[in-house]
Amino acid sequence: MPEELLPRLGEPFYTLKEKGTGLGLMICHKIIKQHKGNIYYQSKLNEGTLVEITFPLVN
Repeated sequence: MPEELLPRLGEPFYTLKEKGTGLGLMICHKIIKQHKGNIYYQSKLNEGTLVEITFPLVN
């Protein structure tokens, strides 16, 4: 995936799929934020994409 597309990931109705709705990652972003987490993306064209999700530790 080209790096210039990464900022748009998680936007409602944004998809690169022919039959996608663009809602899957938006819902994931919302759930992660509700739990005070973060989601990060790194991508290199024709090599792959790394998705990192972090959550705070709770005692």
